Amino acid sequence: MLPVILAVLGALFLLAPILVVVPMSFSTAISFAFPPPGYWLGYYAKYFTSEEWLEPTLNSLVIAFGAMTLTMLLVVPAAFGYVRYRFRGKTLVNLLIMAPLIVPHVVSALAYYGFLGRAKLTGTLLGVMVAHGMLAVPVAFLVISATLKGFDQNLERAAMSSGAGPFRTFVHVTLPVLRPGMLVGALFAFLSSFNEAVVSIFIGGRGAVTLPKKMYESIRLESDPVIAVVSTLLVSAVVLGVLIAMSLRRRSTHAA
Repeated sequence: MLPVILAVLGALFLLAPILVVVPMSFSTAISFAFPPPGYWLGYYAKYFTSEEWLEPTLNSLVIAFGAMTLTMLLVVPAAFGYVRYRFRGKTLVNLLIMAPLIVPHVVSALAYYGFLGRAKLTGTLLGVMVAHGMLAVPVAFLVISATLKGFDQNLERAAMSSGAGPFRTFVHVTLPVLRPGMLVGALFAFLSSFNEAVVSIFIGGRGAVTLPKKMYESIRLESDPVIAVVSTLLVSAVVLGVLIAMSLRRRSTHAA
């Protein structure tokens, strides 16, 4: 009974911020106030009609997709090489790949600022993409490497012995089996970029303002209730994504 009670308390502790933020997004107060003095949709209208909020949202989506693409282009070949081949310095390579996960983001941001500044990429979407892509490498690498370690290479050998070339084997045998792991790795890379604020503050500047950066500046300077709207929309997107994933999984299970 005690573990159940602890689990319920833990769940309530995690849900408490959401139960506060969602009502605040409909509040009529000019600042953060809970419980709300009244309810309206004015701050939702402000978010969807304000360029100062929509532009950072679009920037974050573009940067996240770009960082995700860059991360996957780097991680997939690296994971194949790391898992399937033996070479000297393998432990050191793994440590270097994991470094962005170990080093504090403030330290990484300073390093990226110095490097990207010399390349004249600070204050640009491309510069933020590169920095976010590097930060997302460790998580995506862990996911895809774990997927590769569980892959049965006899499937590839059987395809090649039947006359399929390396490319056809990869497309028709390897990729379908590894696709779920690659999708999860890509999703983690996307979310890592979309939620990153520290590096965005250093690298983005005024030319590449992201949504987390805008939220941080807004809550620090003016306590704009639109932040509650953004938070509610992000939580809703996550819940919707989980429901869609569960629905697709049920369909595939019934089809099988």
